[in-house]
Amino acid sequence: MATETGLCRSRPDRAKMVSVVGAVFVALSLAPLLVLSVPPIGTQPEQVHISYAGFPGSMQITWTTFNETEESTVEYGLWDGRLFELTAKGKATLFVDGGSEGRKMYIHRVTLIDLRPASAYVYHCGSEAGWSDVFSFTALNESTSWSPRFAIYGDMGNENPQSLARLQKETQVGMYDVILHVGDFAYDMHEDNGRIGDEFMRQIQSIAAYVPYMTCPGNHEAEYNFSNYRNRFSMPGQTESLWYSWNVGSAHIISLSTEIYFFLDYGVDLIFKQYEWLKKDLEEANKPENRAERPWIITMGHRPMYCSNNDKDDCTQFESYVRLGRNDTKPPAPGLEDLLYLYGVDLELWAHEHTYERLWPVYGYKVFNGSIEQPYVNPKAPVHIITGSAGCRENHDTFIPNPRDWSAFRSTDYGYTRMQVHNTSHLYLEQVSDDQYGKVIDSIWVVKEKHGFSAWF
Repeated sequence: MATETGLCRSRPDRAKMVSVVGAVFVALSLAPLLVLSVPPIGTQPEQVHISYAGFPGSMQITWTTFNETEESTVEYGLWDGRLFELTAKGKATLFVDGGSEGRKMYIHRVTLIDLRPASAYVYHCGSEAGWSDVFSFTALNESTSWSPRFAIYGDMGNENPQSLARLQKETQVGMYDVILHVGDFAYDMHEDNGRIGDEFMRQIQSIAAYVPYMTCPGNHEAEYNFSNYRNRFSMPGQTESLWYSWNVGSAHIISLSTEIYFFLDYGVDLIFKQYEWLKKDLEEANKPENRAERPWIITMGHRPMYCSNNDKDDCTQFESYVRLGRNDTKPPAPGLEDLLYLYGVDLELWAHEHTYERLWPVYGYKVFNGSIEQPYVNPKAPVHIITGSAGCRENHDTFIPNPRDWSAFRSTDYGYTRMQVHNTSHLYLEQVSDDQYGKVIDSIWVVKEKHGFSAWF
């Protein structure tokens, strides 16, 4: 009996055992919730992207943290060298989103200098409080005989970013040297107190951390005086990325803000400041020694001067603000078409319309083809490309049934544009349809034996 009693006493109490097992089960079932409730590490770098700093041998690295860190550091080295043997330091600026929460984030910027042209580098960024993943980039080739390759698009959101996956893969297999995003990001970066902007910047990191991601502002960036755009991106010059220019291969590329013609509450003077800056930039680019070295002048701006869409946008109007300016300001604000024509701009890249449209060489609503058989060989006016169909929550736009005389090709497919500046006389453009699994649906060669204003005659 004593033995039996001892054995009985050694058995665990069933009620207690059930209670313990139940508690363990509940704890395990709540584990994901408990993990999710842990706040993120605010010093961890994210939203990493790079851009050309505008002078030889440079690259700008930009990233975000949600808490302040003691330093902003990039550790980097040549691909075939010792890992992270070089260090560069920069600074962070506090950005307070204009939404009701007043969310704070720290935008870190570090400029790498003395890079070896056309050489591959490995890097990561951050501080001792947290480091990013390891990324790589190729320093820009400084030779004017180099043939850079571009992906070009506008109007990409983080909802329905139809072209994103294809662009991610093509970037990572080395198809592009530069990305040109021609305005309208995220839809919209300011929404949900800037969280939509955060998510978009995370989405494009798989592209923008590897190749220079060059931008211009669009109308969807306008909230709080374009503050999300001005703070999140780092373009050359001292204009908060609103307008700037830079050189690559045999091309001089100019990025413009068309939005200053529409958001006058932020300052009518911006129209005149940009116009004067643009005139000086074009004068410099047209100096004989500069135009001989980089004969292609290419502009990018969000809202087109021309389009044959069936909405009421500025580009559907003959009296386009971007093309002709505004007469309701004091003094009247000048448009861009005459200035770009006067200085022999070769190619004008636009977005805004959620479609693709290629124009015949056009000036003043008139077609100036090089010839009937070869319209883009020695064209007598600038060539316009509208490429705003990368994909966003607003879906497609549509066209008027009968295209304008200056409209050469139109498509409502989601997609993006590829461009290669082959040499001083040949430039290639093609349009990729994501709807048709990457099929090239349009392509042209622009061939110019001479550049500048005299090329029009």
